Parts: sequence; structure tokens; C-alpha cells
Amino acid sequence: MAAPKKGRNASAPSKPGRSLALILIAIVALTGGMFASGHTTPRLGIDLAGGTSITLRAESEPGQESAINKTNMDTAVEIMERRVNGLGVSEAEVQTQGDRNIIVNIPKGTNSKEAREQVGTTAKLYFRPVIATELSGPAGTASPTPSASGSPSDKATDKATGDEKASSSPSASASASSTTQGRAVTDALKADPSPSGDASGKASPSPSATASGSGDDGELQAQYAALDCTDEAARARAGDGAKPQDATVACGQNSQGQWQKYILGPAEVDGTDVDDAQAVFNTQTAAGWTVTMDFTDGGAKKFASITGKLAKNQSPQNQFAIVLDNEVVSDPYVSQALTGGNAEISGNFTQEEAQSLANMLSYGALPLTFKEDSVTTVTAALGGEQLQAGLIAGAIGLALVVIYLLVYYRGLSFIAVASLLVSAALTYVIMSLLGPTIGFALNLPAVCGAIVAIGITADSFIVYFERVRDEIREGRSLRPAVERAWPRARRTILVSDFVSFLAAAVLFIVTVGKVQGFAFTLGLTTLLDVVVVFLFTKPLLTLMARRKFFASGHKWSGLDPKSLGAKPPLRRTRRPAHPAGPVETKEA
Repeated sequence: MAAPKKGRNASAPSKPGRSLALILIAIVALTGGMFASGHTTPRLGIDLAGGTSITLRAESEPGQESAINKTNMDTAVEIMERRVNGLGVSEAEVQTQGDRNIIVNIPKGTNSKEAREQVGTTAKLYFRPVIATELSGPAGTASPTPSASGSPSDKATDKATGDEKASSSPSASASASSTTQGRAVTDALKADPSPSGDASGKASPSPSATASGSGDDGELQAQYAALDCTDEAARARAGDGAKPQDATVACGQNSQGQWQKYILGPAEVDGTDVDDAQAVFNTQTAAGWTVTMDFTDGGAKKFASITGKLAKNQSPQNQFAIVLDNEVVSDPYVSQALTGGNAEISGNFTQEEAQSLANMLSYGALPLTFKEDSVTTVTAALGGEQLQAGLIAGAIGLALVVIYLLVYYRGLSFIAVASLLVSAALTYVIMSLLGPTIGFALNLPAVCGAIVAIGITADSFIVYFERVRDEIREGRSLRPAVERAWPRARRTILVSDFVSFLAAAVLFIVTVGKVQGFAFTLGLTTLLDVVVVFLFTKPLLTLMARRKFFASGHKWSGLDPKSLGAKPPLRRTRRPAHPAGPVETKEA
């Protein structure tokens, strides 16, 4: 009795209506979410939507070749990602290539110039005391400008912005004092906090006297005398190789757009002492857009100490320069120690300039210096051609699969095509939702992964259909064959999809960039294949087996027992009973 019971359970029909209702509800819910989010199409990557690709090469300082290592490169990638994301570009790609290259892909619709400045700027920030400053020009044409009115304007780009003024009030002084990058205080000033000059305070020391103790005075004076800040190449070389603890020379633009040159003392405060920076529109004064900075506890103490020392000096030794990547972006003067632990950088910033500077100050300096190796612009037209070619390839592949199913499986092809459409709908909706949620961008390799998935999905149908046909060949009718074939087909489908998903996961982990798009799409569609086969294909075939067209084995159903070479049903034969009944014998 046990054997017949097992057979009946193996071929017992399931309840397909529940599974079909479940997947229908899932499709409706996901589609509703897609329209509610307003993202009705997948987000396109740079190769399809167009954009800019930037290649940056890491360069080490002399004698610091070991600084180019995996740790520093990974840190640089992380900082660049935060900078670009700070611009609202969530789909930008930042990745390493080789040992010293970083690739930055910025999609269309982003200010590529601003993004290039964000990712490539080292953003090494120092507050250095000003030792000397004057207008710069060709050698022999410089004129001294000891007053603060000749200070460079606050700016985050090469464009000149407005000038900066300080008042005797603490708040105004703080606003001026932290304009951008400060000039180093001289070694003499660090050693002796008293005002420079004589007791009366009427005379200020010469640059050579003020810079004493900060290195080779003759060499520094020679660099300062020869420096022509109107020459771009000279500006790039100014202060090259100078360490934070050394005095140096630098260039900056004032509010009139004129170039000034500086002798700066050792750095007293650096960018790591800045805890946070924000772009703020100041409505209380005419300053407009400003950048507010909050210092760390250690940075606040350093800032209070240096401003206290500088306040005792005469101009220009009562100024400090805010130096960003060896360029003076502001040199405010101070009249008293600033102890509030915060400062404001002002100077007629535009909104973009203020946000750019605040972004770099907030996310920190890059651990390495990078040089722009190449910039490639991908036009939307080229991306559209690639997308069109990918869609045509997908359509051809799908058409070939459908033709094969029609020729070989006939009526069963209806179930296969319906399953492919359900899988395609789920893939499209989920990709559209993944764009705004995790920043997924559909690129050309991802399209290739979706095309490959057509074959994987079709393979699952074929496995199940062939198992059903095998049962029919053994002489079973369609409904028991559908149920008995499912456990064997299910195991094969799960093993096959597991291998495909494992390959996609490994490929996603060990690769970077666009290849990850292929792996991600392949893994996603493999998971959807399991969902569709279990919740749609098998239940639909169970329902179709109850229809006369399939159950009767119509020749166009794809399940005709004759064309499949089915064996006649196995039936138990019985010995016929004797017509006259048992034969009785009589004894003689």
C-alpha cells in the first residue's frame, strides 16, 4: 500500500493560482513604485548617455616614491568619490587602474570643468604667516605693497573674487582671518611673540630679517626676487617641494586681479585641523557667499595661538595666508586673537566657488599629487549608437530563441515566450528602481549581460519541457507527467542557475568598472530566472495541462505522444478464469 501512496503524492497537482497571483502582485507593486518614484527608465552610464572620462596619474614627491601604494591610492579614490558626490553626481565612477592611475567617469549633465577641479585638486591646505608681499611682475618691476588692501581675493578657482577686510571686532576679525589659506609665521615670530621691529613698533623688519632661521635666507630671497607670478610656469614652480615646517614663496591674486608674490613662514595650521566647512550666503553683510569653517579642538588652539601672535605685528606681518595647493587664496590681517574655534572665508564668491572650496575643505586633502593624463569626452550620439546596436543584438537573439521554440516546441512556445516577457518586465522595472536607490547605471556591458540572460532563461524552460516529454514517452498522461517531471527539472535548474550566479558574483568581486555592470546584470537576471520558473512557468504549464488542446496531445501542442515516440501504457495482465469453474474430480 505504501508504494501506490508515494506515486500519487509525486504526481499530485499543485495549486498554480496562488503562485501566479503572487508574481502578478509583485509586478504590479514594483511597477507602481517605479512610476511613483518618477524614474520610469533605467539610468544610463557614461558610455550610453555620454560624459567625460578623466585619467589621473599619481606623482610622488622627490625621495617619497614609496608614497604611491595601494593604501594611499584607495584613500584618494574615496576622497574623490566624496568630492564628486558632493556635487550631486551620484552615478560618477572613480576607480584605480594599475598601480598609479585613477579613472574618473563623469556622466552627461555635470559641470565637467568643476568636477575636474574637484577630483584633481590635491587640496593641501595650510595657514601660513605672511613675512613679505608685493605686486609681482617681470624681474625688477615689482613694487612693495605692505598694506592689506593689496591682499589677494578669496577664491576657489583661478578667477579673481572680491577683496577682504578685517575689523577690530572679534566676529569681523574671525571672518577675515580665515579667508582661505594662511601664511606661515616666521621662525622668529614663533620664538618671540613680541611685535617685530623696534620698541616703538614704528618699523617692520625686512624680509630677510623676518625669515631668519627658516632655512637658507639667501636662497629664499633669491627665489622671491626672481619670482614672476604673471608667468604660469613660474607660479606652478613656486614653493614646489617646500615642507610645511619650512618658509616658502607663493603667488596669489588680489581683488583687482593682479598677481602678488609672498614670502610665507612655516605652517601653523593645516587642512586636517578643519573639522567642517560649508558654503553659506551671508545676508547680514554685503559679503554674499562665504565659506564657514569649524576647527577641531587642536586646530582651534593652534588658530588662536597664531592669530594672537600676528595681532602684535605691523602690516604685512599681521597677516596670515590661506594657502591651497601652493596658491594664496586669501591673506587677511588680524587685530586680536581669534579664539572661537571657527572662521569665515569671504570675498565675493559665487555660489559654485563657495561650494567647491567648502567641498574640498570638508572632504580633506588627497594623500598624493595627481597629474591629469588624459580627458576623453563621450558624446551622447556615440552612446546612442552603442545602445541602439546593443538593442538590435538583443532583439536578434530573442527572435532566434522564439523561432527555435516555435519550431521545436510548438504550443509550448506560448508558455516560454510568456515567461520571457515576464522576466523582461521584472528586469526592466528593477533596473529602473535601482538607479535612484543604489546608483546603478546601465552601461553597454550591462546590456550584454541582459542579452546573455535570454539564453539562461530559455535554457530553464527547455530543461523542464524535456523532462515533461520524457514522462510522456514513458506512457504517462500529461497532467501526471507535468507534476512528476518538476522535481527532477527543479534540481537541474537550481544547479545551473547557482553556477551562473556564482560566476557572476566572482566576476563582480574581482573586476572593476564597466565589467562589474555585466556581472551585476548577469547575477540579477539569474535570480529572476529562478523566480519566474518557480512562480510563473511551472504554474502556467500546470494550468495548460488541464486544457484539452494540450491534454489530448494535439499535434501542434508540442506534446503529441506519437511524435514523441511514446510507449503504450504499461498494464498488468491477468490469467483468464476457467469458464466452467474449478474442475472437480471424483474418486473411483
